Amino acid sequence: MDRFEAMSLLVAVTEHGSLSAAGRATRVPLATLSRKISDLEALLGTRLLVRTTRKITLTDAGIAYVAAARRILEEVENAEREAAGEFTAPKGELVITAPTMFGRLHVLPVVADFLTAFPEINVRLILADRNVDLVGDHVDMAVRIGKLPDSSMVATQVGVMRTVTCASPALLAGMGAHGALHSPDDLSGLPCVTVDTPMPSPPWRFRDPRSGALMDVAIVPRLAVTTPEAAAQAAVLKVGVVRLLHYQVIDAVERGALQIVFEAYEPAPVPVHLVHALRGQMPLKMRRFLDFAAPRLRQALGDMASKGDGGADVPMTVRNATAALQTRRQPG
Repeated sequence: MDRFEAMSLLVAVTEHGSLSAAGRATRVPLATLSRKISDLEALLGTRLLVRTTRKITLTDAGIAYVAAARRILEEVENAEREAAGEFTAPKGELVITAPTMFGRLHVLPVVADFLTAFPEINVRLILADRNVDLVGDHVDMAVRIGKLPDSSMVATQVGVMRTVTCASPALLAGMGAHGALHSPDDLSGLPCVTVDTPMPSPPWRFRDPRSGALMDVAIVPRLAVTTPEAAAQAAVLKVGVVRLLHYQVIDAVERGALQIVFEAYEPAPVPVHLVHALRGQMPLKMRRFLDFAAPRLRQALGDMASKGDGGADVPMTVRNATAALQTRRQPG
């Protein structure tokens, strides 16, 4: 049996939570995966996994073995990288993931310039509106928008992102003087557009500008769509009010097709990070991309935050956060 393959499959099972999920991630048939782990258990003379109908858990021996397997596999990977010269020269394949629309608008141009600057590095760019498993899917670096959970990942903040509420000027004009939007409470009864998710539509969260208290406004969507681009376009077509990340509507706002409302009630902007897994020595291809991409993304996000009439339409919290980030990054 291939012991390293069996180790890898066992680690994949623990990371994905089930044999079937690990089989999908590794593209190994379920029967084959199960057999290889059984063969490993037979070789070791002990059970590593406890299988039930609901979940899989590690035995005490399994916990110790998986920890050792992770270390061995990481050392093997580092040895392969070193043999390939990835620690002495920026070369090889770099796998990057980002949200679909943000990646297309802001990450892809950076990647294109990076490829010109580093001809011996190839990039595989995964655009997906889900948090790809960096370790399990062998991804080198990710762009993440939003607060990060506590983890062993290393994060470099490159900016912040507003969450904005928008409507078509034509829709607002059709409401008349008595239907003007002054606060999020005015959303009651108005048609809204949301991005569909498997979970029930959550309330839209705002922040009271006077007290700072959070306000949740229940929304009954007139239209639910599956992508932010479609939600923004539906708002342009006067279907209803939409609430999206700033970058998802900025083009429509700049050309006057959408108008931002409730700016004073916006929640605090969320951070944007470049994230990578913690490892002993970072391959040069990753270090070069981090050094290349971070300032360019920071500049793009800073320009976006300052859009408007002298910054007057940007909430103070965004300008302060952006200025603070830039100050921290300036050389001493």
